[in-house]
Amino acid sequence: MKFVSIIMGSKSDYEIMQNCSETLDKFNVKYEMIISSAHRSPQRTKDYVKEAEAKGSVAFIAAAGMAAHLAGAIAAATTKPVIGVPMKGGAMDGMDAMLSTVQMPSGMPVATVALGKAGAVNAAYLAMQILAIFDKELAAKLTEDRIVKEKAVALDSKEIEVIL
Repeated sequence: MKFVSIIMGSKSDYEIMQNCSETLDKFNVKYEMIISSAHRSPQRTKDYVKEAEAKGSVAFIAAAGMAAHLAGAIAAATTKPVIGVPMKGGAMDGMDAMLSTVQMPSGMPVATVALGKAGAVNAAYLAMQILAIFDKELAAKLTEDRIVKEKAVALDSKEIEVIL
């Protein structure tokens, strides 16, 4: 069974990361979701990555705030794609999380998405795009979703547009 792994550094990330799991649910994409810290529970994190890979995880989504580098710790433990979601909060309101997630050394890639809700949703979409490389049904659903979004923009515009 192929699925996506969602790992949060702390319970405080759950409210935002629910947007990630809800997006995957919308497309009937299976996922696991756990809390594990790169710094407070490093062995748990490493063990989970190996267990998830063995069960069929295709991609890892890692959400952490401050300079806690969960995505980097996961990238060090796997060759599967890792998507980092920097979380807002702390003294720098997410800037430290964003910089620590995006600044990876050569050969240890982490795809970094936006802070907060947009990042949680985009992480789900990016993981689904990875899955869709080999899943034509999911690829079709993602294409249809883009068409629906395009039509919604046109409808919104019709309500307010003024064109000469």
